[in-house]
Amino acid sequence: MVEKSLWARKVEQNPDHSHWYVQRFRSMAAAGADLHGEARFIDAMAERGSRILDAGCGPGRVGGELAQRGHQVMGVDVDPVLIEAAETDHPGSTWVVQDLAELDLHGSAEPFDVIVAAGNVMTFLAPSTRYEVLRRLGSHLAPEGRMVLGFGAGRGYPFEEFFADAEQAQLTIELRLATWDLRPWTPESDFLVAVLSVPDPLSL
Repeated sequence: MVEKSLWARKVEQNPDHSHWYVQRFRSMAAAGADLHGEARFIDAMAERGSRILDAGCGPGRVGGELAQRGHQVMGVDVDPVLIEAAETDHPGSTWVVQDLAELDLHGSAEPFDVIVAAGNVMTFLAPSTRYEVLRRLGSHLAPEGRMVLGFGAGRGYPFEEFFADAEQAQLTIELRLATWDLRPWTPESDFLVAVLSVPDPLSL
């Protein structure tokens, strides 16, 4: 049994939190807010029709837009309320309730060309599961596939700890950016967008 994620603990403390979160983004979308910066980033690096895993998908904001852009999307989230919202708002993709710390899609999905975890997903993980989540995500990448993770500073997961966890999970950090609109990252940046890959076994 893995340690409960910080998101799951938050929902236990406030059962209405998930419903508030869903409505927040529905209201922002209705008001015309631009909610698709992450999806544009992923779309630019993926061939049309790519298999994409939206890890920690929430109500499907990123994955739903990627499906609209012609990709084959599967979303996974630990919160059934968020998955229900994704199914309602973004039909046509596959949305699955599963804890990322126990992620196992090998029997139900082909390896993914791109895996994305946006929306500070990494900072909502239980600290004891961070490495395991990275390892499991990496195991679901297709050869030459890439993973994109974005999260903010000051949220309990220092960037240097993330870099160390990624290295331990045998992931190569190909690119570090400070924003989803491609601004360069520095150690002083307050946000990180990291593009990672799994090394070719023949190169090890």
